[in-house]
Amino acid sequence: MASLSLRGIYKKYPGGVVAVSDVNVEIRDKEFIILVGPSGCGKSTTLRMIAGLEEISEGELYIGDRLVNDIAPKDRDIAMVFQNYALYPHMTVFENMAFGLKLRKVPKDEIARKVEEAARILDLTHLLERKPKAMSGGQRQRVALGRAIVRNPQVFLLDEPLSNLDAKLRAQMRTEIAMLHKRLGTTFIYVTHDQTEAMTMGDRIVVMKDGFVQQIDTPQNLYLNPVNKFVASFLGSPQMNMVDAVLRNEGGRYYVEFGSSDTKVSRGVRYQIAIPDEKCNPQLANYVNKEVIMGIRPESIHDEPQYLNNATTGIIECTVEITEMMGAETYLYLNCEGISLTSRVAPTSTARAQDTIKVVLDPYKIHLFDKETEVTIMN
Repeated sequence: MASLSLRGIYKKYPGGVVAVSDVNVEIRDKEFIILVGPSGCGKSTTLRMIAGLEEISEGELYIGDRLVNDIAPKDRDIAMVFQNYALYPHMTVFENMAFGLKLRKVPKDEIARKVEEAARILDLTHLLERKPKAMSGGQRQRVALGRAIVRNPQVFLLDEPLSNLDAKLRAQMRTEIAMLHKRLGTTFIYVTHDQTEAMTMGDRIVVMKDGFVQQIDTPQNLYLNPVNKFVASFLGSPQMNMVDAVLRNEGGRYYVEFGSSDTKVSRGVRYQIAIPDEKCNPQLANYVNKEVIMGIRPESIHDEPQYLNNATTGIIECTVEITEMMGAETYLYLNCEGISLTSRVAPTSTARAQDTIKVVLDPYKIHLFDKETEVTIMN
């Protein structure tokens, strides 16, 4: 098993295109780490540099204590699972899983033992004589995982392995891969653009945008303490609400003020939410009477009577534009003074489209971001 160290890694293409910039990540032995970000952010390029499929333009890559910049992919002791499975259609499951071992001249009895063990772990024993075309997408993905497992590599690299599966199968395979990681006790590096996969599977997440690492942390810390607006809005479904606001200080107390004074588009009402003293920090003094961005997650906007009756600040009036019944919860799409908000409420909510309702924004769950740099001011 192995740790990995990416130190000042760059990927530059001809014509001045920089795909990955100054990536510094320390990956612990046996860790399950996720690279996540929108398409084109550099996550797959980073993974391919770890695999040796892309040359590193600058920086150093260590697997364990060994510098591997100039080591061929086959000598790095890693295994990669691709998005499209990359199975040989004319070979059976057994032959697909055994192929890499045969190339390495592994004895036949050892190949059989390793393939059968991997098949048992992945529930593929009854499919060993089948060919890929006679299997479902989920089964093929398990074969691709099995082909990697039999090699017993130091590091598993998985490049969007679930993106070709339907939603139900994706959820099932997420669980299977997480359990597989625990069973094998190997370092996993997993690339995805799906933040649900990232939040549910990884020990830590590396959030990337435009080739730069934005933040590295546990799923919970990323969710609760994002370093900037991008991380805050990328993680979480539905997304965090972002509202243009102004920070005020009246009588030594900080308030976030938002709404509209334009009676052509609304009633011309502005709201103030008092920020709890324990959330305040010295940075806020630099933003008094300046525009900021207020962030609040959908689950922190409540329409239940117990919240409304006990709230001393943060109550606003909205029009319900759409309701989405999700079974265990309901999403309310709201309009408040021309500002769109999404609220995640209990399924017992009686709010319906075109209703005018009151909701309360939990002041303890407000985030503030710098309007220009989008860096977090307050979590």
